[in-house]
Amino acid sequence: MEFNFRKIEKKDKDKVLELFKEAAEKINKMNIDHWQYWKNPPKEKIEWVEEGILNNEFFFIKELNGKNIGMVRILDEDLLYWGKQKEKAKYVHSLVIKEDYNGKGLGTKILQKIETTAKTDNCKYLRLDADSKNPKLCQYYEKIGFEKMGIKELPLSNYNLYEKKI
Repeated sequence: MEFNFRKIEKKDKDKVLELFKEAAEKINKMNIDHWQYWKNPPKEKIEWVEEGILNNEFFFIKELNGKNIGMVRILDEDLLYWGKQKEKAKYVHSLVIKEDYNGKGLGTKILQKIETTAKTDNCKYLRLDADSKNPKLCQYYEKIGFEKMGIKELPLSNYNLYEKKI
């Protein structure tokens, strides 16, 4: 399936929050306590989304016919999770794929497309995190070539930090 990224604008904030809520409900059906705060997001999470939109870091993932598949946040720096880093990297957050598109290998394809962009931008790493309460997601990232580099403890959860040399 072909897709592209479309920058999310300020007017799209409610759509972003709805995608997070749908993802939380999907994850809850799998009996995983991951992202459940998105059902009724705390102020700091809403501000995090607003900041990402203002910084042009959030993107809708669209089929070529324009239908929305999901979204992703791509950063050039991630001080909250990773702190200041010397090596240039792209940081992936909030990769959400709508339930109708699950099981089609899209997560891997999306990460590969981001990796290609990161290489073009002379990045040495692709980095991301996964809630430690979601072992299936953590195993998925390791299976596709990411290495666990540490754990970040934050008020809402603990997150495994992953990187892939590119």
